[in-house]
Parts: sequence; C-alpha cells; structure tokens
Amino acid sequence: EANADPETVNIPRGSRKDVRDAVLAAKNAEAGWAARTAFNRGQILYRLAEVLESRAGELEASLVRSGVSPRAATAEVAATVDRAVFYAGFADKYHALLASSNPVAGPHFGFSVPEPLGVVAAVAPRRPALLGLASVALPIATGGNTCVVLASEDDPRTAIVFSECLATSDMPGGVVNVLTGHPKELGPVMAK
Repeated sequence: EANADPETVNIPRGSRKDVRDAVLAAKNAEAGWAARTAFNRGQILYRLAEVLESRAGELEASLVRSGVSPRAATAEVAATVDRAVFYAGFADKYHALLASSNPVAGPHFGFSVPEPLGVVAAVAPRRPALLGLASVALPIATGGNTCVVLASEDDPRTAIVFSECLATSDMPGGVVNVLTGHPKELGPVMAK
C-alpha cells in the first residue's frame, strides 16, 4: 500500500506449530552442535559478536523504534556484543570450572564432566529486549545445547534483527531458534 506508515510492520505471532517446528529444528541440530569442540563453538560465537557489531546501527535503530532512548539503545547493543564475546571466550573455559575429580573411599574415582542437556526452551525477558534475548540464548548454546527462545513481546522487531545476525553469522541452522509471540500463549506449549 503506497500510503502505509513505514514504521508499521507486521510481526509474526508464533503458534503451536511454530513451536513444534522450532523444537524439531533444534533437535535436528543437537547432535552436530554438541559434537563440536568447545573451542569451535567459541569461534562461532565470536563470529556472531562480529556480526552484531557490524549491524549495531540497525539494532540501535530497532531499539529506539521500540521506545528505548538513543543513548540506552547504544549501551544495550554494546553490552550485547560484549555478552557474545564473553560467551565466545567462556565456551572452552567453563569445563575447568565445573568438571572435577571426586576421590571417594575405595579403589575408584568419581568424575564430574559437564555435558549438553539437549534442546532447551526459554522465554526472554520483556526488557532489555536485545540484551535479554542474547543473555538467555547464548549461555544455552555455549554449553553445547540447542534452544528455542521466545523473544520479548514488547519488542519482537529487534529479535528479528538479532535472528538475521544469527543467520548471517557462522551459527549452524537450528542451534538458536527465536520465536515471537505472547508468553501466555506459547509458554505452556514450550513447556510441554
């Protein structure tokens, strides 16, 4: 429509089928992602940070359109890039913090080794929309898991830009699956 407001957009509202499709995509990506070395997962997350940084202007504009001040939008995007860099560096280090050798009485040892859980569902906080989404999805992926994340219902447009960053980085398809919609509708479906 020629007279349409350029600030008006239609954001897809996820359904039960979208949740099932996202879980299937995550399930199909699970084995390949878990089999990658922690170092390789870190490299992929670092590439995501580079893509986020290269699209900082677009992410900031999206946050401003959602009602965030320009200064706060700049700070949120910078914090999101920093968060991605943090998890990129942490990917091959958290094992040293969580794994342990547990000597027990007797002629044997107990070892604790962190392993991926598989497909993880999560709901991102309403605000901060971008940083909240990254803060929920990136630790899950760092641990070798795949995820289905419901983005902030207050600002789904920024989640779509974030998803484009995922798609144009080296992140394999199905590792991070972002849905838009209402938590009251999709939360119970995701929990099942």
